[in-house]
Amino acid sequence: MSAWLRDHPQIRTIRTIVADLNGQARGKRLPARFASGVIESGSRMPLSGLNLDIWGEDIEDSPLVFETGDQDGVLWPTERGFVHMPWLSSPSALLPMWMFTEAGEPFPGDPRHALDAVLKRYAERGWTPICATEMEFYLIDDATEELQPPASPRSGKRRLGGEILSIRALDAFDAFFTELYDACELMDIPAEAAISEAGMGQYEINLSHGPALKTADDAFFFKLLVRGLARKHGFAASFMAKPYPEHSGNGLHIHFSVLDANGRNVFDDGTARGSDLLLSAIAGCLQALPDSTLIFAPHGNSYDRLVPGAHAPTGISWAYENRTTALRVPAGPARARRIEHRVAGGDINPYLFVAAVLGAALIGIEDGLAPPEPITGNAYAQKLPHIPEDWGTAIDRFEGSELLKRIFSEDLLRNYAMTKRQEKLYYDQLSEAERIDLYLDTV
Repeated sequence: MSAWLRDHPQIRTIRTIVADLNGQARGKRLPARFASGVIESGSRMPLSGLNLDIWGEDIEDSPLVFETGDQDGVLWPTERGFVHMPWLSSPSALLPMWMFTEAGEPFPGDPRHALDAVLKRYAERGWTPICATEMEFYLIDDATEELQPPASPRSGKRRLGGEILSIRALDAFDAFFTELYDACELMDIPAEAAISEAGMGQYEINLSHGPALKTADDAFFFKLLVRGLARKHGFAASFMAKPYPEHSGNGLHIHFSVLDANGRNVFDDGTARGSDLLLSAIAGCLQALPDSTLIFAPHGNSYDRLVPGAHAPTGISWAYENRTTALRVPAGPARARRIEHRVAGGDINPYLFVAAVLGAALIGIEDGLAPPEPITGNAYAQKLPHIPEDWGTAIDRFEGSELLKRIFSEDLLRNYAMTKRQEKLYYDQLSEAERIDLYLDTV
């Protein structure tokens, strides 16, 4: 890592960052000449820094604060190493970190460690999950109280309606997207196709498949990049689940398959049906949906997106090649057989999200579960069991879940539930304008 800095003498400052339970970047800013000390000795930070509410406040009665003297943990660099920050005016770099205890053990309240623990269970079987994400976001002019799409730098006009798959809508912000792709290349984020989506000023960029831990890192960095670069161009970018009540929400879909030690996809049996392992993984994901909804919809605004007929699945179902279901098995070559998990909003913590999906799939495989028959037709028009429809119910299901103890540590489950109860208490007292302001370019 020190060699990277020697190869990039223009870097003036670095940010040591770690993702908290809300997927917020926490850490420190320091001159580049002090980076070697962080690489060699780590960086100390209170363990409670990973368990703050969305405002950045301590969680009342958290065992990580006064009960234990607000102890420090030690942040160590991840295997990712330095990452450029091209949205800033001065040459800067991120140094991604994860948290360990004083004794050198992974801190169970660190969401990246939570995902790593799930992946180690796959590794015990000689398996490697491979994932890809679809990242939806809005470009928004938030200079006035009424949100609206930014004016096109080319025409000066605003796009006041959805333009699905419109090249014109993409070209209107060509300078932004060109700089975004250049930045992704610089940050080693595998950005593929960009499309114009259904909402006004809404877009989607696919991040190509790779190892699950890097996939979560890429999603975390991509959100930082898009929000930062949008501000550089004079507008906001939002992954908020539902910034406009009358337009489509932002989703974050994940596609995943599993490779064995020989590089073979264990979901592939040579047919369109897929293997029994595929079906068991689907069953595990369906079983876990009600208890893990709080991870897929972590904020008050998240539930405005989860309404029937709004391009966000609400019924617990699966199907082949059907985008109205919670889980979709896409068509295509058998060797690429995979599951698309379609429930999560763009406002999630990528590490908890990927851990919840892969952990549930593994439970289905471990228990030899079988899913119900795949549905056909419009899932919204069918009588199906539903995921929790409001934040309070989702918190209750999450907090009381025995199933989730097979995926996450009890400490993380407790801390996350306490965080969400505190956030809900204050969120319920906010006006709609204050709620929008809270989430717009935070999540």
